[in-house]
Amino acid sequence: MSTILSTAAPHGKLPKVEGMRVAIVQAEWNEHITGALTRGALEVFKQEGFPREDVQVFKVPGAVELTFAASQLIEASLFDAIIVFGCVIRGGTPHFDYVCQSVTQGVTSLNADCDIPVIFGVLTVDTEQDAIDRAGGSLGNKGTEAAEAAIKMHDFKTRVANL
Repeated sequence: MSTILSTAAPHGKLPKVEGMRVAIVQAEWNEHITGALTRGALEVFKQEGFPREDVQVFKVPGAVELTFAASQLIEASLFDAIIVFGCVIRGGTPHFDYVCQSVTQGVTSLNADCDIPVIFGVLTVDTEQDAIDRAGGSLGNKGTEAAEAAIKMHDFKTRVANL
């Protein structure tokens, strides 16, 4: 008989984790969006009873720098999960595609190669309104979803280690 390890919490509640430390890396580019994502995540951690000192926010210039910052935080071995927040809005040049590809591949590589989950909280949208809708607007706040994913992935990693 096999055991199923689900990251879903029963009845919509998040798993209780003790002593979890989280780093949030926020891009300064489109800060009105990335700041809203960060605030959404911080609210989840507050509601879940995390001491404020267990969640640290670091800022970097833009989305491309998120991967480097996350890799440095992984190497420091101070955190149990890292969330990266950025916002890339499509423009009239291929720059959008290069930035999105770079940060997506970077975070994917970190998740494949490292033992600390890196949660992808980068909005890649066509318009600024699309981003606003996802950063506390009509479509909710993807920052809260990223915080929930960090908690669930830390719980998953802990449960796997205890098998």
